[in-house]
Amino acid sequence: MFSNALTQKIHRARCKRALRAVSATALLLGAALIAASVPVNASGSPSRAEQTASASQPVVVQPGAPGKPSKTLPPSTTGTLPARSQADVDFMQGMIMHHSQAVEMTALIPSHTDNKDIRLLGAKISSSQSDEIKFMQRWLAARGESTSMAMPGMSGMDASGKPMALMPGMLTPEQMEALRNAKGADFDHLFLVGMIQHHNGALIMVKDLFDTAGAGQEAEIFNFATDADNTQRAEIKIMQSMLEKKSPEEKR
Repeated sequence: MFSNALTQKIHRARCKRALRAVSATALLLGAALIAASVPVNASGSPSRAEQTASASQPVVVQPGAPGKPSKTLPPSTTGTLPARSQADVDFMQGMIMHHSQAVEMTALIPSHTDNKDIRLLGAKISSSQSDEIKFMQRWLAARGESTSMAMPGMSGMDASGKPMALMPGMLTPEQMEALRNAKGADFDHLFLVGMIQHHNGALIMVKDLFDTAGAGQEAEIFNFATDADNTQRAEIKIMQSMLEKKSPEEKR
């Protein structure tokens, strides 16, 4: 019994000494790693600025492909814009012009009709399309592209100096003039008919974009074009139902 007790006591003592040795080694290794990763000043200790810079240095991680590990990239790594086709640029420039006419049409509403439904619809179209114009302008500017299809100082002209064709669905100058001259129920009718035509043109532009090989694939333009398509389809249905309802003036 004595021999077994003594043996156990010696074994426990050896375990404690081994544990202390491992702990000491771990502490020394940790200190060495810290010393290696943090720069020191002339006195041999890290400066406050150096410690702050080390702690705030960004970590750039690139997710790996399915089944592959992620990669840690250098802090100097910068993002690059995804590739896009010329059709993407043409679509955005054309849609800016297209949206601008819709905003111009809605600007006539306050002085041309008291129809509350038309006013609410016009405010919604104006707000959403004005915001989308700003988005498209930022998208083009970020890629070093002009935000207009017209040449500087040559409004309504293309790069060859010829008059620019209207985008699909845009109202002709004659239609816009008729809208400006109409009031009340006549204005309401011309506005709804014209805006349905206008929205249908935007749907054609979106279809043409996605029908072009390699176009509309970049995430931002894909999401924008898809959202614009969905929104304008919904608004067309609203305007068609409004046309089917006769105003009090028309009923008389």
